[in-house]
Amino acid sequence: MKRIAVTVVGIAMLGLPLAQSASAEVNVNVNVGVPAPPLPPLPVPPPLVLPAPPEFILPPALGVYVAVGVPHDLFYIGGTYYLYKDDRWYRGRYYNGPWDRVERRHIPPGLRKHKFERIRYYRDEEYRRYRDDHDHYRGRHFKPEKEWKEERKAERKEEKERRKAERREEKERRKEERRYEKEERKYERGEGHGRGRND
Repeated sequence: MKRIAVTVVGIAMLGLPLAQSASAEVNVNVNVGVPAPPLPPLPVPPPLVLPAPPEFILPPALGVYVAVGVPHDLFYIGGTYYLYKDDRWYRGRYYNGPWDRVERRHIPPGLRKHKFERIRYYRDEEYRRYRDDHDHYRGRHFKPEKEWKEERKAERKEEKERRKAERREEKERRKEERRYEKEERKYERGEGHGRGRND
């Protein structure tokens, strides 16, 4: 009887870790059978190839610069270019991209408040005036190339000033190091801090 009790206890002790490890690996997986829908692909910003920077005019009724003479709905407002293509809005820093997609609610109110038919109507009317009387046109207009030249010139000037300031700081740092080294040598010779050779 004693042997049976020891055997049962031994088997129970051996089986206990197996039972614990089996319960630790229980995995519940519920699958209804309906896979999650795939994510829609992100729209690729459109390539915009223009042989030359377009001319932009400012129709007074819009209050927004509009590109003319190009087959795109391209706008300029507040230092940013906006492109409307395939029922989507894009914005970029330059007239030819690169473009980032932007939700309609994030475009400037001057663009949002007009329907495209009206925008194109105002653009075409103003462009007719511009073309017919180009030499005496009194409206506002610009070409990005000129703007970019000025911007690049300002960037180069800023970079030159930054490098100049860095050189000036480096020169001052070296001057200060030399002054410190000179003071140290004087101190080591006993000349600095009020101590002379005869002290």
